[in-house]
Amino acid sequence: MPNRPRILLVEDDAAIVQGLRYALEQDGFAVTALGTAAQARAALTAPDGAGFDLLLLDIGLPDGSGLALCRLARQQSDVPVVFLTACDDEANTVLGLDLGADDYIAKPFRLRELQSRLRAVLRRRGGAGGAVTLPGGIRVDTTRAEVTKNGATVYLSALEYRLLLAFLAHPGQVLSRGQLLGAIWDAGGDYVNDNTLTVYVKRLRAKLEDGKSDAPPIITTVRGLGYRLEV
Repeated sequence: MPNRPRILLVEDDAAIVQGLRYALEQDGFAVTALGTAAQARAALTAPDGAGFDLLLLDIGLPDGSGLALCRLARQQSDVPVVFLTACDDEANTVLGLDLGADDYIAKPFRLRELQSRLRAVLRRRGGAGGAVTLPGGIRVDTTRAEVTKNGATVYLSALEYRLLLAFLAHPGQVLSRGQLLGAIWDAGGDYVNDNTLTVYVKRLRAKLEDGKSDAPPIITTVRGLGYRLEV
């Protein structure tokens, strides 16, 4: 079973924290939210501070700067860092990238775009779960974005693969159609509706499952609730 990637969110705006925490936890992340630089320094220097898979840092904090936290993190590990920054804060954004940040997201931002970019950073850095084995000889390498079945490559479209990642983020859990629609919504703006979801679930099943009556299902329909990835 894949682990839930751990995100350290450092942001002093309570409204932003509330929305981000909910969205990220629904997307399969484990979120530790802190509001000050002092709290973040304590978390990063704690014995388990190296356990974070990604740092999501506001540049402007009431008692310091996310830039200093990035420097501290870089002294200890190569954990991915993504900055939250004001649209007009170009100088600090450039400085943050020079310090080794992986990406920055300007406020105000769209939650789906933020989720997509965080997943992209984790995939590039190999921190989104590595290789996962599913029933039926299915192996998903999230670092390489490759899917194989009994050693043979399974070719998935971008939306099919995104749908599979949504299931992998919640193994064994029932996901509603609304949750899945949010996960596969194209950040580029392509419209994904309820009928489209039905088609993509059907296609994904056809590519992953054997189609035999005695073969174990990989994606199960839970009537009236949604779908579940069997693990």
